[in-house]
Amino acid sequence: MSDTVAYTATGRRKKSVARVKLVPGTGKITINRVAIDKYLPRETLRMVIQQPLDAVGITKKFDIEANVNGGGISGQAGAIRHGIARAILKMDLNLRAVLKKGGFLTRDPRAKERKKYGQKGARRRFQWTKR
Repeated sequence: MSDTVAYTATGRRKKSVARVKLVPGTGKITINRVAIDKYLPRETLRMVIQQPLDAVGITKKFDIEANVNGGGISGQAGAIRHGIARAILKMDLNLRAVLKKGGFLTRDPRAKERKKYGQKGARRRFQWTKR
């Protein structure tokens, strides 16, 4: 077994669940064994994942391996961000104030509202006619 310490955590957003591992390295990020540039097409989503690392200033010190499933790419990016923040917290509890202030530790509760019976969708009603 290797002597390197890996910090693991779970992050969630909408229907997405991400298992994140922080390993000392050069700053390489892989998602589902694919490079971040290939997995996430939009620069904004890649920026979302980098936010907790930038906040605490450890961008190039750790490699990140994320395994994520469920939901869409935006929800998956949010789940990975949440997992990275939790893993950083396991690494150093003194960084809690910085991560909390940035809002990275809070699990975003927003999710799709269920469709109700007698309606077309969650809130959309069927069209009303007088006759």
